[in-house]
Amino acid sequence: MAQDSVDVLIIGAGASGAAVAWSLADTRMRIVCFEQGGTPNPEQFPTTGRDWEARRLGDFALSPNQRNSAADYPINDDASPIKVSNFNGVGGGTVLYAAHFPRFHPSDFKLRSLDGVADDWPVDYATLEPFFAENDTMMGVSGLAGDPAYPEGKSPPMPPAPMGRSGRKLGEAFNARGWHWWPCDLAIATKEYEGRAKCINLGACISGCAQGAKGSVDITYWPEAQRKGVELRTGCRVREVSVGDDGMATGVVYFDENGVEQFQAAHVVVIASNGIGTPRLLLNSTSKLFPDGLANSSGLVGKNLMFHPYASIQGVFDDPLDGHNGPHKSILSQQFYETDSTRGFVRGYTFETSRGMGPVGTAMAGMGWGVIPWGADHHAAFRSLQDRVTSLFAICEDLPEEHNCVTLDPELTDSNGIPAPRISYTLSENSKAMMAHAIERGTEVMQSAGARHVETAAPIELAGWHQLGTARMGKDPAQSVVNPWGRSHDVRNLFIVDGSIFVTSGGVNPTSTLQALALYIADQMKQRLANLFD
Repeated sequence: MAQDSVDVLIIGAGASGAAVAWSLADTRMRIVCFEQGGTPNPEQFPTTGRDWEARRLGDFALSPNQRNSAADYPINDDASPIKVSNFNGVGGGTVLYAAHFPRFHPSDFKLRSLDGVADDWPVDYATLEPFFAENDTMMGVSGLAGDPAYPEGKSPPMPPAPMGRSGRKLGEAFNARGWHWWPCDLAIATKEYEGRAKCINLGACISGCAQGAKGSVDITYWPEAQRKGVELRTGCRVREVSVGDDGMATGVVYFDENGVEQFQAAHVVVIASNGIGTPRLLLNSTSKLFPDGLANSSGLVGKNLMFHPYASIQGVFDDPLDGHNGPHKSILSQQFYETDSTRGFVRGYTFETSRGMGPVGTAMAGMGWGVIPWGADHHAAFRSLQDRVTSLFAICEDLPEEHNCVTLDPELTDSNGIPAPRISYTLSENSKAMMAHAIERGTEVMQSAGARHVETAAPIELAGWHQLGTARMGKDPAQSVVNPWGRSHDVRNLFIVDGSIFVTSGGVNPTSTLQALALYIADQMKQRLANLFD
């Protein structure tokens, strides 16, 4: 069934789709956003009940394969040591993220010029800086101005979250080694902000913030976008983007919440479906003009998949720390962020501290480490860990490699029969060397802080939160999928605004940069309204 045409159709209501919808609403065009999931209900978040840790392994698990909800699509990630984590619903990954909100560094946009690897971006930090600032205001970022790792002028709108006992202990250890550290930028309200309550240290950020203190886009951008007139439709799973004989997008074929196939006509289509969902959609959108997938004349749709390999360094201390209370993140160190040829790898990583675990998480970790035995000493061993564990995670820059890719699985489908994505990914020698370095340096920090026991792991398996690079941006149509302002080289009324357009991954959580980039693309679209539809 065909429906009346809209001016702009956005596919995906997560971090980037929400930002673009809010920005484009100023044009007074008719804008509709399709989201295959529903709208989260904070009253049903795990933190409202005592079983919150158990629900992290069930209906609020990070992996869609583990959640297996009606809104999810399966992902074959058997051929990857890092498994995909995402969330399908209004707010996308921001519903389940820890709200760590660092920006890319200026160097992250020019790896080819500085280090002779990967490629330079067609945009730079200075171009995105006003959009970083705008996004900080919209998302409600807390932090401390003056971080020497960044250019002057970065000033979050709210004061930083408390460091807590664990942050202070690790900060003192960084000081002892003479290494950089700084309070984290967090999309978490540390005071009453734009109608949002401040953080009350529930400590379960990654299973939804029932307090509403965490800046997830379902409570930041979307209410504002809807007040401006943007229409948000949930339960709409897009199968393909259709094109006419002239090579222009005409709309999308989708399944509504009742599983009925529908067609929505649109003058402009904007894809905001993440680094896995976007190439999946493009590869499923085949036609006579695009037999290898939509917008894929370069052959790069789905190629150059980048995760962030994570190394984990966990320390056990004699003194009680924060437990799971408070925001997950408190301080970071970017001592090893920029390239140093003496280390044996290119580029670098960020250390982010993380507070402890709840009692179930502590018990499971202790059993896995072999330090909580069964029998008479079981409870005493558990008590020696509870509220006494804190962590460093090293988020390592992942360089683009074409063989790391998203393709369509020949057998696996979602509940509507749409082919599911298949991931093929291997760790590079550069990533392995970087993780090894991070574990060595992180262990030194834990020991300097007084840890009596240190546990390490790399890579963390269920840490595929950041899916980047699979529809990269660039000036050359033969070497990229979209142009420097997100427009498809092949289909002039098709835009991509999510992490798939990243050229490189940086060594930080990408949400801040992803949203700044989405706001930049929306601004470019508004400046070009005269030729947006041709």
